[in-house]
Amino acid sequence: MTGHSLYVPRVAGRGVRYPGIPDGPPRRRLRAGEAFRLAVKAGDLLTMENLDGGSGLILLPFAVDGSVSPAAIGLGGRTPQPIAWESFRASAMKGWIEGQGGSPASCHGIPVFDRSTPAGSELTLSAKSDCDLWLVLPCSLEDILQGGAGGQVTIAVTSARSGELQLPEPFAEIRDSFTIDRATARAYRVAKGEIIQVIDVEGRQCSDFLAFSAEALDQGLERFYDSTVTRTLQGGAYPAPGLFDKFHDQDMQLLLRVVQDTVGRHDTFALACTARGYEERGFPGHVNCSDNISDAMEPYGVARRSAWPAINFFFNSWILPGDNRLRSDEAWSRPGDYVAMEALTDLVCVSTACPDDVDPINGWNPTDIHVRVYKANQPVGRAVAYRADPQSEAILTEHSAFHRRTSALTESFHVARDLWLPASYEGTRALEEYWACRQAVTLQDLSSLRKFDILGPDAEALLQEALTRDVAKLAVHRGFYALMCDVTGTVIDDGTLFRLAPEVFRWCCGSDESARQLRDLADARGLKVWIKSLYSAMPNLALQGPRSRDLLRDLIFTQPQVPSIDTMKWFGCTIARLRDRVGAPFMLTRSGFTGELGYEIFCHRQHALEIWDALIEAGEPYGITPMGGEALETIRIEAGLMVAGAEFGPDVDAFESGLGFAIDLGKRSFVGKEALARNGAAPRRQLVGLLLEGNELPSHGDGVYDGRRQIGVVTSATRSPTLERTVAMARVASEFAAPGSLLEVGRLDGRMKRLQAETTSLPFIDPKRTRARA
Repeated sequence: MTGHSLYVPRVAGRGVRYPGIPDGPPRRRLRAGEAFRLAVKAGDLLTMENLDGGSGLILLPFAVDGSVSPAAIGLGGRTPQPIAWESFRASAMKGWIEGQGGSPASCHGIPVFDRSTPAGSELTLSAKSDCDLWLVLPCSLEDILQGGAGGQVTIAVTSARSGELQLPEPFAEIRDSFTIDRATARAYRVAKGEIIQVIDVEGRQCSDFLAFSAEALDQGLERFYDSTVTRTLQGGAYPAPGLFDKFHDQDMQLLLRVVQDTVGRHDTFALACTARGYEERGFPGHVNCSDNISDAMEPYGVARRSAWPAINFFFNSWILPGDNRLRSDEAWSRPGDYVAMEALTDLVCVSTACPDDVDPINGWNPTDIHVRVYKANQPVGRAVAYRADPQSEAILTEHSAFHRRTSALTESFHVARDLWLPASYEGTRALEEYWACRQAVTLQDLSSLRKFDILGPDAEALLQEALTRDVAKLAVHRGFYALMCDVTGTVIDDGTLFRLAPEVFRWCCGSDESARQLRDLADARGLKVWIKSLYSAMPNLALQGPRSRDLLRDLIFTQPQVPSIDTMKWFGCTIARLRDRVGAPFMLTRSGFTGELGYEIFCHRQHALEIWDALIEAGEPYGITPMGGEALETIRIEAGLMVAGAEFGPDVDAFESGLGFAIDLGKRSFVGKEALARNGAAPRRQLVGLLLEGNELPSHGDGVYDGRRQIGVVTSATRSPTLERTVAMARVASEFAAPGSLLEVGRLDGRMKRLQAETTSLPFIDPKRTRARA
């Protein structure tokens, strides 16, 4: 079709700023203990940046003949060195080498960074010939235990072939691959089990997608995924950012499921753009996706429609509370972002490259879409995108080091930052896991916790400036809970700081924002310090419950110069081993997020399964039970423990978040001190507990009322098995914070239903923390 067209190319440095689209070629991030492969062509420029500094990057360029060739990337004068395979996740790399007919044991690598490399150092290489380049960022066991491990490196590839599509690396063997030119559509067949990957080539480009049952079309029937059926069976609202897990047709038959999504923000069931939509805005004859879809499906006998429902990939829409109107703006997708779906039956699919140039959605500049179809029966992991901040490239969720054990016990997983972690276990579920934590002992995978090593001559000075507690008072093998705030007193992150040596600290926290804050402060003040990101190189477990000490006493060995299990106090830490002085080592801390007596175990990936197995075996006499995130949520609310996104977040200072106990205003200075001193003297709002009548459970964000006036908001709520009643945490005006105040929680917009509540102090159970201190 022909029609109106207004294609305006983006001009660098002019017009609207695009903060989410990176300048230059996309960068891939390699984290401590990881390895990945890039297909490099002669003439490509490779730019590597050592973000944290002190990380030893290793390169293995495999030439066409399968040998490691330093000359292929311009390092012909370098001598390859042996690789410590145990220092990173090597299974994928070993499998690839063996698949090429090689032997991993005989492969050596080329070190290009080392422990002395400053943060922010860059190295640019020019590829002299085609090669498969493996990049490895080792993370040794010794550094994990002593501090100073970790780090991250980014690599950007500038292609020597101008005009060639820069697409993400394939994740399996491709059967078909084609580009859909802007403002067009294409139909294609997909067999059951094959995977469809829809790629946004240049970023911020909408692509409408439909899938028809091929079997039904062969019978003269039109059966494609149905919005009402899918959202009903999936229990989801319309429209919602993101995608449903699976999609059904009008007969409730499954058509496809989402496998990977690097964006996480789409419109699931709005119409593809229509001729009428453009006509009513003054653009008659504008090319549109609905007509393009009808044209593409005509050879399959599908009747034309003036408007097609579609999954609108990369279409950024939302509905504001109160007015119920659909809004949209530019897409969140960046160059190379994609959605991958598995066909659950034979399908005829159609994809578009949306022609909309009269709205923001395509950045006012429609571009191409690329589609790959991967062969069936290939192992492809399910993953969604995690971005540490809006500027970061997507990191796809993956399994933790304990997944082989947890996945044997449950199929119920939830996303925790960049990892899939168990929500609950089939044999017990959340309630039984809850009681096991209260009465015996539980084991939980919490590997998504962020771990950063801060070390160097100015490490204490940096942390003293960044944290709300007095770091100068922290002895070696001791820790404390602390906050990191901005200048307004808003909590950036919370966590536990442990001192491993006089100038070596480990900050265990919830957000990557901690590292950015620390780096900014170090740069601004010219401090000599390393800030090393550990990520999945250091998986960790929580062993919690009244029998946890008894279990560990039977299992672990500690050297005389470090605290033992019986001498380690609350928030203490030590280096321990399984059973004896040659057993698997790990860092052991007396900490947790349950309010019970408990410990946390931080280990190297190579020992993760051994440590899990030893704990489960030793814990059998004590009734050990694996626990998931659902039970932890109930326990942490009962214990009055605060989390980001609920009790604290933007526009809420630390005192209003109930975290005043973690603020030492007697310190000389720290970021946010002046604002907190001012706000703490006369807080407008306070965090309180609510004891509710009845069994209805409030939701996060529900209003708290005194008569007709809203005076607060619910931050978290649960049904307490111990108290046998519904409890909630809420932030309320200080005038109503005294225990015993009678308030109401509003449901149905706060007007149609009220739940009676009485304020109480926090925590709900064990107010003096005697269990954790036991």
